[in-house]
Amino acid sequence: MDPLTPEDVSHIARLAYIKLSGSEAEKMRVQLTNILSQFQALASVDTEGVEPTGHTTDVHSIMRIDEPHPPLEREDVLQNAPDRDGEFMRVRPVLE
Repeated sequence: MDPLTPEDVSHIARLAYIKLSGSEAEKMRVQLTNILSQFQALASVDTEGVEPTGHTTDVHSIMRIDEPHPPLEREDVLQNAPDRDGEFMRVRPVLE
């Protein structure tokens, strides 16, 4: 595989909304090229006749069955709120 160019890395960084310095971009270029090379090596493996799996072992899901329950009472939930405004829970702004 051809190594990624600095322009490739700049394009990827813009798509991911990441600002990289020159040294970070060069480090990322080398790392991403290595990662893509590994995927290219995996793509060349013959998987004919191999059943797809979700796990590499015989592990079964340990998640509980999702069963509907009646909702919690509003006052019971709001008692745990660190800050509230009437019947609403107040949270800090995420975007400023």
